[in-house]
Amino acid sequence: MLRPFELSEPTSVAEASELLARHGDAARIYAGGTELILAMKEGLVHYEHLVNVKTIPGLAGVRLDAGTLRLGAATSHRALERDPLVRQHFPAVARMEADVANVRVREVGTLGGNLCFAEPHADPGTLLQVFDATARIEKKGSARTIPLEGLFVGPFETCLEGDELLTEIVVPPLPSRSAAAYLKFGFLERPSVGVAVAVTLDDGHVADARIAVGCVGPVPRRMREAEAELRGKPRTETGAALATAGRIAGRAADAITDLHGSAEYKEHLVGVLLRRAWDQALAAIDGSPRR
Repeated sequence: MLRPFELSEPTSVAEASELLARHGDAARIYAGGTELILAMKEGLVHYEHLVNVKTIPGLAGVRLDAGTLRLGAATSHRALERDPLVRQHFPAVARMEADVANVRVREVGTLGGNLCFAEPHADPGTLLQVFDATARIEKKGSARTIPLEGLFVGPFETCLEGDELLTEIVVPPLPSRSAAAYLKFGFLERPSVGVAVAVTLDDGHVADARIAVGCVGPVPRRMREAEAELRGKPRTETGAALATAGRIAGRAADAITDLHGSAEYKEHLVGVLLRRAWDQALAAIDGSPRR
């Protein structure tokens, strides 16, 4: 049963920050509410004050700035899935958003809400890391920008201070001759494993490789040691390196045994999905149909 709470509707980031500071631990940001309200209904958490950030002008929206994608934190998954700029310039992001949860969640759930709730079994935080995305964080009187991977501290925990808001996610473009892909697997409501890759080719060699793994351990994270196994390799000789990179990434993901599978099973799936996502990214670079 959902217990009573007070809903505030600020019209600026500064006002929202003031409300959060005033009410302290009794307050929480409300965006889409798809995770928060469910947890409150189940009695898992309770907040006396919710601060609705959807009423803040400019906190939702998509724009392209010199090739860089700038996403308002209050932008819904459905809006991102259907936005023509995202679909044209960042198709991997659009495809990932189209497969978040279900259409009801995508209609009201927001990108910022998803990231800040920090549910371990979520998609956006994994894929966005291979784009070297950053997060703009604001409060009354100040702002800071951090790498997106630095936002996640642990399950359901971020680095945000009590009066801070995530206001924008900035996604740089990949270099030329590059493509990204995200694949996931799960047999419950949420994914058990998610793997993202971004590949850049130059003269038949892997000029850059980026790998991120999520849903496996406490937080989504980049796998830089695994990336190093692939960087510089001839494209035609990446088979063995992919197997090694998959083992490294599986171990580095800090897999946890839970209802979604054993740690060993998840580590194995990281390698399987890495190879498939890699092939999908290469096909996108070649201009072949997505597999």
